[in-house]
Amino acid sequence: MSSQSIVPAKSVQKGSSEKFVYANARGVTETFNVSHGKGIFFWDTNGKRYFDGSSGAVVANLGHGNERVRDAMIDQANRISYVIRTAFTSESTDTLRKLIADLAGPGFDQTFLVSGGSEAVESAIKLARQYAVVSGQPKRRKILARLPGYHGATLGAAAVTGDPDRDEIFGPIMQIMPKVPAPLSYRLPEGFDVSSYADYCADALEQQILAEGEETVLAFIMEPVGGIATGALVAPDSYYSKVREICDRHGVLLIFDEVMCGAGRTGTFLAAHHWPSALPDIVVCAKGLSAGYTPLGAMIAPNRIFDKVAESGGFLHGHTYCGNPLSSAIGVAVLKEMLEHDLMGNAKRMGVVLRRKLNALKDQSTTIGDVRGMGLLNAVEIVEDQATKAIYPQASYRVSEIARELGLHIYARRTASGKFGEWFMAAPPLITTEPEIDLFIELLTETFRVFESKS
Repeated sequence: MSSQSIVPAKSVQKGSSEKFVYANARGVTETFNVSHGKGIFFWDTNGKRYFDGSSGAVVANLGHGNERVRDAMIDQANRISYVIRTAFTSESTDTLRKLIADLAGPGFDQTFLVSGGSEAVESAIKLARQYAVVSGQPKRRKILARLPGYHGATLGAAAVTGDPDRDEIFGPIMQIMPKVPAPLSYRLPEGFDVSSYADYCADALEQQILAEGEETVLAFIMEPVGGIATGALVAPDSYYSKVREICDRHGVLLIFDEVMCGAGRTGTFLAAHHWPSALPDIVVCAKGLSAGYTPLGAMIAPNRIFDKVAESGGFLHGHTYCGNPLSSAIGVAVLKEMLEHDLMGNAKRMGVVLRRKLNALKDQSTTIGDVRGMGLLNAVEIVEDQATKAIYPQASYRVSEIARELGLHIYARRTASGKFGEWFMAAPPLITTEPEIDLFIELLTETFRVFESKS
């Protein structure tokens, strides 16, 4: 891992718009002061408009400035914003818990509300562990995960994140969990096609369980549709069925991390619903669950797990803002918007349109290597050479900076210093229309024209 300077955040003036400078994986980066937003657009304090091509960090599913969500927020704030969950509940909290469980469907009976994705993953890990202990299986403590993979920034979530660079820094203060290969679909080892490599990765999971000792393996956590670590990776259908069968065979709980791909983003409420024969034991959601209008996340699990834990004296876990009435009311309003306006259906329809037009752009480009995804969760991989698939270092960040200059926000990501590739998320809000997708493609076309002219 290359060394980098850690510099304190500071603010400077640029025209009438304040901008902030901070250190990240690329070094020093600038962020600009946002003034307001409406629909799929937001504006900075200089009056420049941006198309939100990645819904922020794949969060703003409803776009910006939704008045009905705002009104629900104000109404709840006028009533009460916070109570301690261990002593009280509220109408909005009870409504949201039931609504999420109903949308998740049979086998997902209980909802535990938190304030974001990392908290949801931590909750799932702890619920799985407590369930094993109270079920008479205290040796089960290892959580297998994929490499590459991402599950959050807290230490428990980081321990199951598949990123060697992060392990190098934070490994000394956490217990890094075993990893198995992710079923990548673009850069494949020699001798494999997409299907055979997915089979190999599923087999590797079983081999790892046996190598660890199945009596010590608690759970396997994975994103059913990839997020920032694998760029909207979708495996062949057979992979999901095989993973489910392997977990069942060895008594291992299957956890789906749907922080990014859940809440309607792929065209169904849970991405898991695309593979009904391979449903997980526990699911975590966040991001689109509140569409960015408040910090919110959820863990969803069946009564067979919750009841066992409850009978033992209760779940030994919690956070201050779990199930607070204000966030709950916002979550209810967001999900009602999604249901009343068929935004899951729109995500499915517009996702087909977007991928078709992204692939047309790929055919005109010399540096777009792959387009992949499901619904309105998609990634565009950037390469130096389409024939060799050579990784183009820092390309995703360069492309995102050019796009920003042109008035387009895209979320650029890379895992493990780019060892697995460079891409950006093409994930506009679920309210996006086909004419707006045309504008997105127009801005991307100009972005790549500029990028390729300077490459």
